[in-house]
Amino acid sequence: MGKDYYTTLGLGKNASPEEIKKAYRKKAMEYHPDRNKEDNTAEDKFKEAAEAYEVLSDPQKKSTYDRLGEEGLKGSFSGRSGGFAWQDFTHAGDFEDIFGNIFGDSFFGDIFGTQRTGRRRRPSAQRGSDLRVNLALTLEEIAAGASKTIKIKKYVKCTPCGGTGAKPGSRPKVCATCGGTGEIHTQSRSLFGTFVSVQTCPSCNGEGKTISDPCASCSGSGRTRENETISINVPTGVSSGNYIPLKGQGDVGPQGGPTGDILVFIEEQEHELFERQGDDILYELPISITQAALGGSIEVPTLNGRARLKIPAGTQSGKMFRMRDKGIQHLQRHGVGDQIVRVWVWTPQELTRTEKKLLEDIQHSQNIKPPPGGKAFLRLRSEG
Repeated sequence: MGKDYYTTLGLGKNASPEEIKKAYRKKAMEYHPDRNKEDNTAEDKFKEAAEAYEVLSDPQKKSTYDRLGEEGLKGSFSGRSGGFAWQDFTHAGDFEDIFGNIFGDSFFGDIFGTQRTGRRRRPSAQRGSDLRVNLALTLEEIAAGASKTIKIKKYVKCTPCGGTGAKPGSRPKVCATCGGTGEIHTQSRSLFGTFVSVQTCPSCNGEGKTISDPCASCSGSGRTRENETISINVPTGVSSGNYIPLKGQGDVGPQGGPTGDILVFIEEQEHELFERQGDDILYELPISITQAALGGSIEVPTLNGRARLKIPAGTQSGKMFRMRDKGIQHLQRHGVGDQIVRVWVWTPQELTRTEKKLLEDIQHSQNIKPPPGGKAFLRLRSEG
């Protein structure tokens, strides 16, 4: 089961941005390692609260999480296996607003800066965007699996500059403002200690490098937009709302940054004949009064052509028959669903004189008369 960021911060799903910030402030104060030196779990809880705040305070990440859960955020962070790492925390500059200078040097030194270790973190390249594509599939394609191709316009690495953003023959330079860190650290003092503010370098926008002579083809971004054809293998048994992640096939990041993903969302088209019920399909079959009374063999459509269904004599309207393994193959496991055929006895609405005479001749026959109504009839029908 994925992480529940709302539970981590003690919030409901309709929490406002201000409530999210307030809840994070409370958790961060509660679990800050300097306040819990005897608690070995405090640091992990402190990081979990930061991860939850990073997601829920970002409208795009929050929307993705609300729709797809933690799985939808894979690739959004730079930690191991795509998980959250401290360098993914984008709110270092908000600490003065959130915490009001209640922590001193150690709060920021251990996580973001150089207060204790003297080391500065390297700037992380900006990751390209994930792209969403809707893929419409017929029930037949879902049942059998399909290979599809889609055309998509996305950012790709600029060929002339090789993605650096610099004019061919030149190279980006280390940013003189931040010394290549991508960040500006400023200190301020209060009655409670020293506060360190960490902000994205305005000169290089956090890249740690500047381009004095940009590439003419991409204007220094290191990427251009192009149309590309993508192949997709759709497994059997998917349904609307499922999505297929295509790792590393989304937008390339600026100036050589990592590539995002493509998320292919399945849209199941409405079928003319069948109604899907899980991995079973339902087909409504009208039959005549004589077919219901006398029985017989009737040809019915399936997802793989046509097949014959035996109708026993005396079949009642609403009776369901199961055609084994005529449904949809299960997703990521063995087995196939069934086709359910529900029979409806069709009462003719227009009769010739001859047809009326035939029915009049037999309508008083003992075997033609229906049984009494009420609960007894319902029991009789269910037994039949």
